Amino acid sequence: MERGKEKEQNIIRSEMDMNNFSFRGDGMSLERRRKIKKGLRTLHTLELMAQNIYKFQITREITDLNQYLITAMCNEMSHYQDFQVKLYEYGWKPSIFRWMFWIVGFCFGFFSKILGRKMTLRTGIWVETLAVKHYGELLNDIDWDDDTRAVVERNWDNEKGHVSRWKSLLLSP
Repeated sequence: MERGKEKEQNIIRSEMDMNNFSFRGDGMSLERRRKIKKGLRTLHTLELMAQNIYKFQITREITDLNQYLITAMCNEMSHYQDFQVKLYEYGWKPSIFRWMFWIVGFCFGFFSKILGRKMTLRTGIWVETLAVKHYGELLNDIDWDDDTRAVVERNWDNEKGHVSRWKSLLLSP
């Protein structure tokens, strides 16, 4: 991995200031706005599920795995916030059905934890691999504005890093 990419992967939450916020969508076609809205809502709800998976996989033990789960949860929380901010910048609200993704995240997280370390890691690999695929499809299918595309791409890179981390931990004793 390149040195810059490696450093980027270690950043859990990006710094933001007032210049990072602006209203969006003015002058865009209705069709383009509709696709962006659908994409942002999809990413927002999936990140809610991801943070809950990690939240409910964390045990009381002081282990490297728990430290990685906590940092992954925090990273997914920042993704969730990124997409919520973008929704509001466009004048939209999150999906009212996002609670279902909260429940799915709880189930995957809680039951994989009960089944042990290997299942916790396999669940992480499976979910993050699906996320990487989904992000890629949304990046290809939607004509994002430049700032939103940059956020989606940055978060996509984070998801790739999670897959690598979980795979390497699964291979270690």
